[in-house]
Amino acid sequence: MEKRKIKVAVTGLNNVDSPGPGIPVIRALLESTEFDVTVVGLSYDALEPGIYMHDLISKSYQIPLPGAGIDSLMERLLYINSIEKIDVLIPNFDAELYNFIKVADKLEKELKIKTFLPTIQQFEERHKANLNAFGEKYGINVPKSKMIFNPAEIQGLMQEFTYPLVVKGKFYDASIAYNKEQAVSYFNKISAKWGLPIIIQQFTYGTEVNVTAIGDGKGNTIGAVPMRKTFITDKGKAWAGVVLEDEKLLEITNKLISNSKWRGPCELEMIKTNDGKYYLIEINPRFPAWMYLAVGSGQNHAEALIKMALGEDVKAFDDYKSGKMFVRYSYDMICDLKEFEKISTLGEL
Repeated sequence: MEKRKIKVAVTGLNNVDSPGPGIPVIRALLESTEFDVTVVGLSYDALEPGIYMHDLISKSYQIPLPGAGIDSLMERLLYINSIEKIDVLIPNFDAELYNFIKVADKLEKELKIKTFLPTIQQFEERHKANLNAFGEKYGINVPKSKMIFNPAEIQGLMQEFTYPLVVKGKFYDASIAYNKEQAVSYFNKISAKWGLPIIIQQFTYGTEVNVTAIGDGKGNTIGAVPMRKTFITDKGKAWAGVVLEDEKLLEITNKLISNSKWRGPCELEMIKTNDGKYYLIEINPRFPAWMYLAVGSGQNHAEALIKMALGEDVKAFDDYKSGKMFVRYSYDMICDLKEFEKISTLGEL
């Protein structure tokens, strides 16, 4: 059967020690059995490695940082689409998703670019700052957490929390603090990078287990693959992981997607305690950087997302292969300085 040609724009090309999901998503798309995919890369920085991976990406364009707002984003996408005629766009960063959700209808109506994203309500209610209410609403255990806006508030936390605590940024970064001094230090470091508020979360002892999943927006889980990190970097990122057979974890995932009618990809980050309880510590509203493990396990979630974005019916994956693992690696690409100069000055390569 001849594959259907399609052009897909993808963000998240920073494949570094804290990698974005873009390159794994692209690899998944290029392994589609139904689509012949041409990939357009959308970057924020001229040193995002994906820009220079010409075997994966046909052309790259820089787009405005999320703080520039939706008007600047639409203006840039209007220009890019006038050249590329994009069919589907897949954003892969938490910080950019709000803007893309806001312009999704406009993208489809004016530029014929389709997306398949969570709703604004889903995006907002799963925020780290709202996680306790999210857990109560959907019947999932969540460690106690609290928003703070000033390091002076840390002194009074001991009325509600005990050390160690997890100090989290509103978008990214998390560090474990074992005393007040460490908590203040992490507050200052993370807030300087990602802004306020900072989220304080009670540390939960156990094993971290994650799930990459995708919902159809009607309450059905199209695919889900659970994983346990086997090697973690100093930034807390998985450098190696193994697929799990965990029916309880999948049951929790299906329940959450069913009750929330989650639309699009997501990652559940959970802690399994020694007594077998599961606590949701984070829900990310996009593909995780390790999502290619799902492809290796027999579930191509990126291909399923494309079909749903195009309005097609998608059959849920009913199984995945256990005994699969991933090991991440570093690789030195040799690039031409002229390419760096071109993307830096012209904003496209």
